[in-house]
Amino acid sequence: MYKQTLSAAFAAILLSSGTAFAASKPGTDWISIEEAISKVKQAGYTTVYGIEADRDGWEGEGEKQDGRKHEFKVDGRSGELTKDKPD
Repeated sequence: MYKQTLSAAFAAILLSSGTAFAASKPGTDWISIEEAISKVKQAGYTTVYGIEADRDGWEGEGEKQDGRKHEFKVDGRSGELTKDKPD
Protein backbone atom coordinates (compact mmCIF):
# COMPACT_ATOMS: atom_id res chain seq x y z
CA MET A 1 0.00 0.00 0.00
CA TYR A 2 2.79 2.43 0.92
CA LYS A 3 4.57 1.66 -2.36
CA GLN A 4 1.40 2.39 -4.39
CA THR A 5 0.84 5.65 -2.51
CA LEU A 6 4.45 6.67 -3.03
CA SER A 7 4.26 5.79 -6.74
CA ALA A 8 1.07 7.81 -7.16
CA ALA A 9 2.61 10.78 -5.37
CA PHE A 10 5.72 10.61 -7.55
CA ALA A 11 3.62 10.47 -10.73
CA ALA A 12 1.56 13.45 -9.55
CA ILE A 13 4.72 15.47 -8.98
CA LEU A 14 6.02 14.62 -12.44
CA LEU A 15 2.74 15.48 -14.13
CA SER A 16 2.29 18.73 -12.24
CA SER A 17 5.75 19.87 -13.26
CA GLY A 18 4.82 19.45 -16.92
CA THR A 19 7.12 16.49 -17.55
CA ALA A 20 6.68 12.76 -17.36
CA PHE A 21 8.87 9.72 -17.73
CA ALA A 22 8.36 7.94 -21.03
CA ALA A 23 9.44 4.33 -21.49
CA SER A 24 9.41 4.66 -25.27
CA LYS A 25 10.07 7.67 -27.45
CA PRO A 26 6.91 9.32 -28.83
CA GLY A 27 6.52 9.58 -32.59
CA THR A 28 7.40 12.88 -34.26
CA ASP A 29 3.82 13.23 -35.58
CA TRP A 30 2.13 12.48 -32.23
CA ILE A 31 0.15 14.83 -30.06
CA SER A 32 2.10 16.07 -27.05
CA ILE A 33 1.88 14.42 -23.64
CA GLU A 34 0.05 17.52 -22.36
CA GLU A 35 -2.55 17.17 -25.14
CA ALA A 36 -2.97 13.46 -24.33
CA ILE A 37 -3.57 14.27 -20.65
CA SER A 38 -6.11 16.90 -21.69
CA LYS A 39 -7.97 14.32 -23.85
CA VAL A 40 -8.02 11.88 -20.92
CA LYS A 41 -9.40 14.54 -18.57
CA GLN A 42 -12.09 15.41 -21.15
CA ALA A 43 -13.09 11.72 -21.00
CA GLY A 44 -13.89 12.03 -17.29
CA TYR A 45 -10.59 11.34 -15.56
CA THR A 46 -9.97 13.51 -12.52
CA THR A 47 -6.44 12.28 -11.79
CA VAL A 48 -3.77 10.81 -14.06
CA TYR A 49 -1.36 8.61 -12.09
CA GLY A 50 1.02 7.85 -14.91
CA ILE A 51 1.36 8.12 -18.66
CA GLU A 52 4.02 6.87 -21.05
CA ALA A 53 4.66 6.46 -24.74
CA ASP A 54 3.84 3.04 -26.10
CA ARG A 55 4.21 1.55 -29.57
CA ASP A 56 1.39 3.57 -31.15
CA GLY A 57 0.22 6.04 -28.55
CA TRP A 58 0.11 7.20 -24.97
CA GLU A 59 -1.01 4.78 -22.27
CA GLY A 60 -1.48 5.11 -18.57
CA GLU A 61 -3.81 4.92 -15.64
CA GLY A 62 -5.86 7.30 -13.63
CA GLU A 63 -8.96 7.82 -11.56
CA LYS A 64 -12.37 8.75 -12.90
CA GLN A 65 -15.08 10.84 -11.23
CA ASP A 66 -16.58 7.72 -9.65
CA GLY A 67 -13.33 7.17 -7.72
CA ARG A 68 -12.42 3.99 -9.61
CA LYS A 69 -9.01 3.38 -11.13
CA HIS A 70 -8.99 2.95 -14.93
CA GLU A 71 -6.46 2.15 -17.64
CA PHE A 72 -6.44 4.27 -20.79
CA LYS A 73 -4.77 4.52 -24.15
CA VAL A 74 -4.70 7.56 -26.43
CA ASP A 75 -3.86 7.23 -30.12
CA GLY A 76 -0.62 9.14 -30.66
CA ARG A 77 -1.69 10.72 -33.95
CA SER A 78 -5.43 11.35 -33.66
CA GLY A 79 -5.69 11.90 -29.90
CA GLU A 80 -8.65 9.50 -29.79
CA LEU A 81 -9.16 7.54 -26.58
CA THR A 82 -8.80 3.92 -27.76
CA LYS A 83 -8.86 2.17 -24.38
CA ASP A 84 -10.79 3.08 -21.25
CA LYS A 85 -11.40 0.21 -18.86
CA PRO A 86 -11.53 -0.31 -15.11
CA ASP A 87 -8.27 -1.58 -13.64
